Amino acid sequence: MRTILNIALAALTAFAVAKAQNLSGYVYESHDDEHAHPLEGANVYWMNTTTGDATDTAGHFELPRAEHAHMLVVSYIGYKPDTVHVGHDDDTISVTLSINRELEEVVVTSKRRGRYVSPDAIYTETLTSSEFTKAACCNLSESFETNASVDVAYADAVTGAKQIRLLGLAGRYTQMMNENIPAMRGLASPFGLSYVPGPWMESIQISKGAGSVVNGYESIAGTINVEYRKPDAAEPLYVNFYGNGFAKTDANAYAAQRIDERTSTMTFFHGEYFNGSLDQNDDRFVDMPATAQYNVFHRWRYSEPGALESQIGVKALGETRRGGSADFDFGTPRERLNEYGVEIETNRYETFAKLGFLFDTERPSSLGFQAAFDAHETRSFFGRNDYDADQATFYGNMIYERRTNDEDKLNFGASVLYDDLERVWNDSTMNRDEIVPGVFAQYTVSPIETLTFVLGARADFHNLYGTLLTPRLHAKYHVTEHVTLRGSAGKGYRTATPLAENTAILASSREVMRMEELDVEEAWNYGANLLVEFEIDGKPSSFAVEYYRTDFQNQIVVDRDADVYQIRLYNLRGESYANNAQVEFSTEPLRRLDATLAYRVIDVKTTIDGTLREAPLQSRYKGLFTLSYWTLSGWQFDFTSQLNGEGRLPENEGLPVEYRRDEEFPAFVSINAQVSKKFDVVEVYVGGENLTDFRQENPIVAADDPFGPHFDASQIWGPLVGRTIYAGARLTFD
Repeated sequence: MRTILNIALAALTAFAVAKAQNLSGYVYESHDDEHAHPLEGANVYWMNTTTGDATDTAGHFELPRAEHAHMLVVSYIGYKPDTVHVGHDDDTISVTLSINRELEEVVVTSKRRGRYVSPDAIYTETLTSSEFTKAACCNLSESFETNASVDVAYADAVTGAKQIRLLGLAGRYTQMMNENIPAMRGLASPFGLSYVPGPWMESIQISKGAGSVVNGYESIAGTINVEYRKPDAAEPLYVNFYGNGFAKTDANAYAAQRIDERTSTMTFFHGEYFNGSLDQNDDRFVDMPATAQYNVFHRWRYSEPGALESQIGVKALGETRRGGSADFDFGTPRERLNEYGVEIETNRYETFAKLGFLFDTERPSSLGFQAAFDAHETRSFFGRNDYDADQATFYGNMIYERRTNDEDKLNFGASVLYDDLERVWNDSTMNRDEIVPGVFAQYTVSPIETLTFVLGARADFHNLYGTLLTPRLHAKYHVTEHVTLRGSAGKGYRTATPLAENTAILASSREVMRMEELDVEEAWNYGANLLVEFEIDGKPSSFAVEYYRTDFQNQIVVDRDADVYQIRLYNLRGESYANNAQVEFSTEPLRRLDATLAYRVIDVKTTIDGTLREAPLQSRYKGLFTLSYWTLSGWQFDFTSQLNGEGRLPENEGLPVEYRRDEEFPAFVSINAQVSKKFDVVEVYVGGENLTDFRQENPIVAADDPFGPHFDASQIWGPLVGRTIYAGARLTFD
């Protein structure tokens, strides 16, 4: 044990193995799409195993994955049996059998579940790649369109930056991770969502509230983890093209190759380009910045089953964004122009390595390491203001896991974070070096079969803020076989980078006032979730209700209310909290038609300028309604409608009358729809976003005087771009 602890103090990262999900599906008696009927009592089993199931009255079956089994045998008396290959990513499969006397061929189709809830004690919702294809999903910011929990909106009116909101809190309070490695910190936070192309993603895991202590101390509102496609499981070649009515183009490709039974490699490419001067509201400012981005990712994987798992990867990204006045000439020195321009040039480089050892002992155990290094460079200007910044980050984590019995396990280890941040805002230099070693332990215990606890704690030793103690608790209780109650409580911390995390501050004439030395942000989060799974006419359905509350002990307040000519930054003095309550109902009203209805109420208040006030630019509620229908012939129809509630705008009584806004912004509805069709290796899709054509009116305050004292492009609460029609194609080669 002492040896392991010594290793932990010097080690670099964690290795985790995902649990396989059950396979479920339906068996039908005809390949006629309009008249297929379920087969009750059909036998379904894995070839060369005894693992199987019989279909119910709806033709439904469900059976656990059998180790190394990929061929599924389906049979029924009087019908031709069939053997179906099931990919490791397939969660749901549909099989149609033909009567023996008929010579027509069997039609086999499968559909991977778009989303599901993990069986673990920590509540985790997983979105799979089939969920992403319900919309254009050019990047991570567009992958939450059909999700009730995560909101995505523009951060300002000139840079195109998008931010998420989880549990009513801005995205900076959600820990973002790439394959369980913390990501999108500091300088990457405003545009990091656009750095992850949609076709590269295999899945996204959303954990609300206090996360696992294994991944660090930064989870306050929750954790979002992105899993990229793996070289040993991906298609050999995939290509995706996208274009919309505003002449924005997007192209993605990846190629995977298995070198031998143990070694595989994969390369990803992404490019996007938009060079328009869209100005739908005639305020002489472009509604979307011109953007050019390239993004390359290369990875290797080496595996010795049951003994060793390892991965390495490198990424490189370059991006240029140009916005502001439609008449701004980027080839002319700024001092010669009276127009307002915005330019942001970014270069980012990443590398990571993972190594995991599996020990075949009486009680299985493993030892894993991860290491990652990122270098981020930004050169930018906003009007006549310059903002240049560089960030270098190293992260390492090590975890040892051991089963204490068949149900319980112990994880412990150590981590280290080094962050070197240098920023120049006009003539002011702001540098920060963070060195944070830490240790952690987490114990998963099931005192009875229906009850599981996850007890976690970590201690991090911050060179600037001292010792940070992070306790966390998760619990799961099976009330019945189909009713599950989960609860969580825990603490989180984060170091703020206000200018980088609030691009709205940069897109304004307001003077930025740092009122005092800013401390580390600190908050408690508590939550509970009830999930009920049932059937309606033999079709799977679920109902979920949840409540989460976040209480801040300290928060960096971005005060836009005290003075219309200033943005003040200071530590919290008083209360700050966020309440989030949500209900969600999902069902299959007709065969192959999925429907979801959700409603969420958000209550976020912060002590601003000495008064507890509702947080500005935050909707008070959200509604979501989605429909997804697919046919056996390869058609898919998707519809999403979102209701975004009203909210408060920052105080603006001190502005001249012509620049004042209402005290509140209104509720609005947005509708997206898409139709896609598969033809062998090609899938084509056509869709529309914001079909109601709703746009925020006059999003920029004093757009006619961008260098005057009242200019402000930060008060964004709604869409900046109207109805968008798009089309694309996905090519998959096996």
